[in-house]
Amino acid sequence: MTRTAFITGSTSGIGLAIASRLAANGWAIGLHGLATPEQRDEALAEVRQAGAAEAVFFEGDLRDADAVQKLAEDVQRWREVDVLVNNAGMQHTASVAEMPPEVWQTVLAVNLSAAFYLMQALLPGMAQRGWGRVVNIASVHGLVASVHKAPYVASKFGLVGLTKVAALEYAQSGVTVNAICPGWVETALIEPQIQARAAAFGGDRAAGLKALVLDKQPSGRMSQPSDIGEAVAMLCADWAHNLTGVALPIDGGWTAQ
Repeated sequence: MTRTAFITGSTSGIGLAIASRLAANGWAIGLHGLATPEQRDEALAEVRQAGAAEAVFFEGDLRDADAVQKLAEDVQRWREVDVLVNNAGMQHTASVAEMPPEVWQTVLAVNLSAAFYLMQALLPGMAQRGWGRVVNIASVHGLVASVHKAPYVASKFGLVGLTKVAALEYAQSGVTVNAICPGWVETALIEPQIQARAAAFGGDRAAGLKALVLDKQPSGRMSQPSDIGEAVAMLCADWAHNLTGVALPIDGGWTAQ
């Protein structure tokens, strides 16, 4: 069966890895993100090469509630969505006292409100058809806190809570709603942090990476974006019909401490 998946924030990193993994099932894939035309085309090409039956890119500013509503409408005009992956997110570090109010609002809009609006738009159709999957990419910071990340932590705790509420509401519908809570994931965004740590080890990147990860994560190893893609694929499997309302840590033991 050719299912349709829509993944926000999917032109690079974790989101693109998720899209590529689901494309390998032969599904139709809807991509979304902030991207140049070149980045968009590269992402579409990668997903098609991975095996997508169809791949389409959608624009939509997740900071704006009206834009999110339009995004949901555009996607539904394309296809009935079987799988929604709310992956898009942003972060800003500052103390509670110094966090700009507009940053607080923006982070919550992108990380939490946009996920709510998309779920609100797409869940009823899934339930009516008797099958669906929502996977919210939360964070280890949806389970534990760190300093200087108030809006990020608040939004991810909220996303985990939203996941559980929706899972209960749709428990008898054939639709599951779950969250994945990654710890360290090796993406281009954290490369500067790795290099900064590596400098203390004579430029040894592997040593710097391990030292960075061990601050929080006992395994000393980062996950790869493809690891998160595999976890999403697992949650989308038919056998996972009773796996719902879960906040799944992929964190090398971070939250076990």
